[in-house]
Amino acid sequence: MRRILVASALTLALAGGQRAFAQVPFFFSTGDPDGKIATASRPDSPAGIEIESADDFILKAPTTFINSATFTGLVPTGSSVSQVVVEVYRVFPKDSDTVRTINVPTRTNSPSDVAFDTRDNLAGSLGFTTSVLASSFTAANSVVNGINPKPNQLTGGEGAVTGQEVEFNVTFTTPLALGADHYFFIPQVLLSNGNFLWLSAPRPIVVPGTPITPDLQSWIRNASLDPDWLRVGTDITGTGPFNATFSLTGTAVPEPGSFALLGALAVCLAGFTWRRGRHAS
Repeated sequence: MRRILVASALTLALAGGQRAFAQVPFFFSTGDPDGKIATASRPDSPAGIEIESADDFILKAPTTFINSATFTGLVPTGSSVSQVVVEVYRVFPKDSDTVRTINVPTRTNSPSDVAFDTRDNLAGSLGFTTSVLASSFTAANSVVNGINPKPNQLTGGEGAVTGQEVEFNVTFTTPLALGADHYFFIPQVLLSNGNFLWLSAPRPIVVPGTPITPDLQSWIRNASLDPDWLRVGTDITGTGPFNATFSLTGTAVPEPGSFALLGALAVCLAGFTWRRGRHAS
């Protein structure tokens, strides 16, 4: 009877442990804006060609479901938001043509040629809200139009910019399901007038942000440079390198080995407890 009770208790504990380990909370953040630079990032539209700004994150669990994200940038006063797109890229050379001649100094540690996954509010795959954090915020430098192939990539940037500091809170209708890998996060915003400018964050990431290793710098390209990318700091401004301000929230599914280890511990504990019961009787 003692053995049956112990085994039953351990079975319940193991089942509870499996439920507890089935999904664990995931959160990643690069921290708050540092005011060093702001880069354009917008979908293609009659108002202008597509521009993509990218910064990286790392996932270690076999599967992570990203349910929501935030990112912070400058928005001109009085401008409204008509479209928000979130793209996820893997790191080059994945999803890329590796035999073509590149038109940039390097593709090492850049985003890949094409997106791995995409969400778009116009397609109904994401919803968003905005919050004005400050009515006026200035970034010391910017990149909007100066995105050029080599040898003319080093422009120094386009100077200081000021606008409303706005945080975008994005919820994915269908979560992003991503495996263990190194990725780039790319938010794009289409405004009624002017450009959304994504604000930089400290590099390396500092607490309360989530430090990662390696922490790749931010990259940018426009439709004319596609499929190549330029490093915002190293290639364009000659300063930096930079991160960009964003966070990700979701759930991670750990290694199946976690369940096996828990089961083995339960079996050992059951045998030990049963042997003690026999000796006691």
